[in-house]
Amino acid sequence: MAEQTVLHHGEELNQAHLIVDKDYVIDRVDERLFGSFVEHLGRSVYGGIFDPGNTLSDENGFRLDVIEKVKKLKVPVIRYPGGNFVSGFNWEDSIGPPEERPNRLDLAWMTTETNEFGLHEFYTWAQNVGSEVMYAVNMGTRGPDAARNIVEYANHPGGTYWSDLRKKNGEENPLDIKLWCIGNEMDGPWQICQKTAYEYGRSANEAAKVMKWVDPSIEVVACGSSAYDMPTFGAWEMEVLDQCYEIVDYISLHRYYTNHDNDTANFLAKSVDMDAYIKTVASICDAIGDKKHSKKKINLSFDEWNVWYHSNEQDKEVIKQNRWGQALPLLEDVYTFEDALMVGSMLITLLRNCDRVKIACLAQLVNVIAPIMTSQVGCWAQTIYWLFLHASQYGRGRALQPIIDAPRYDSKDFTDVPVLDAVAVLGDDDTLTLFVVNKSLTENLLLSCDLRAFQSIAFKEHIVLHHEDVKAVNTEEHPNTVVTEAGGGCQLESGYWKVQLPALSWNVVRFSLKEEN
Repeated sequence: MAEQTVLHHGEELNQAHLIVDKDYVIDRVDERLFGSFVEHLGRSVYGGIFDPGNTLSDENGFRLDVIEKVKKLKVPVIRYPGGNFVSGFNWEDSIGPPEERPNRLDLAWMTTETNEFGLHEFYTWAQNVGSEVMYAVNMGTRGPDAARNIVEYANHPGGTYWSDLRKKNGEENPLDIKLWCIGNEMDGPWQICQKTAYEYGRSANEAAKVMKWVDPSIEVVACGSSAYDMPTFGAWEMEVLDQCYEIVDYISLHRYYTNHDNDTANFLAKSVDMDAYIKTVASICDAIGDKKHSKKKINLSFDEWNVWYHSNEQDKEVIKQNRWGQALPLLEDVYTFEDALMVGSMLITLLRNCDRVKIACLAQLVNVIAPIMTSQVGCWAQTIYWLFLHASQYGRGRALQPIIDAPRYDSKDFTDVPVLDAVAVLGDDDTLTLFVVNKSLTENLLLSCDLRAFQSIAFKEHIVLHHEDVKAVNTEEHPNTVVTEAGGGCQLESGYWKVQLPALSWNVVRFSLKEEN
């Protein structure tokens, strides 16, 4: 356990100790760990990334202010078009002249989808923000036939019905979409054509097979159970992978966290649950691989993760009052400072498990449980934007597993929770970055870092996200209530780099390693 100390200025702080060694490599971070998600839901597309006629939009109807903020996040891959939306979606509705596309009832969110924005528009938008497309196919009302057809439409060079139709629709060259989701949350009763694990596993196997026959270069993600606490969890993954292990490349995980009880300590402890979830799914993957005597390793796609609960009651009322409306304001959570801390711990958890989690998608990107919000006259960054920005900017390279000695606490649902959440990343730009969350509600931490494995090291910067009010939010009127600031720095004392971490804070501590190999 960490000891108590009294600093020279008389303020009592808890101490924590951290050792980082360049040989403690978890794995190289796949840049797709910093992916996101755009679903045809609420104002994510219409009024979010796409707002034709608005003076803030370009000639394609793309919001330029949104593009600017997304570019800063350096999002490498974006999952589209769902989500729950996809289990009733006909992809053919989203191509061809926009004025000829049909209006459809979207049974997932009880709204009307105009299909004005579709595959070509999203592909062009993704290119504008520097992202690849992660496309989800309908395994609810559709299946392997529709799945192979859209791969042919998107990726085949030409000379066939679907590829030539793509050319007719204005895209001469293949879209070259490399990553595909085989459906979404198919064990959920909220899905159209909910499946048993066997039904889905067999269908996913056949869909992936014919999709890869069309384009052998693609990777595919099978649906895991919808959540860690679903009654189907575990048995679902085992049966699904038993059916499609040799043809799929990843299995998905989805997890959202809530604080309905207004218990900050217990809320922030839930990153322990996320870590256990990842390790459990990885173990199931390996068990099925062993059962099949396979040399193949299935990795994980955590393609929906975030905090989500603030808008639940409001959404029920919006749908009740505007059933079958268009672009309704759904899932518009306004994120607090404590939500940001939870997102920070979730990012650290993903990095600490980057040996198995190769893809992750913050759900979602704009307006819908999102880091970016828009109005007709502008956009602003929510509290969670800043942590995702830091992780994406500085979290690329080789993740290192720190050895941590820090205080622990018990909460309502968890015991022995580390107050300090941390991971290190050795960047390809000769930097060492520590991502650290202090979860203590009341105590600052004096963190002593043993970095002696790095022979030539110099402190670079300390970035802090902190606010005295855990319920503080950013709004259109007050967009800078919760923003990052320079921390107190990091000093070398008696061979240890020492940094003060405010109670309840996100910290990014960066070092330069100019002479390191």
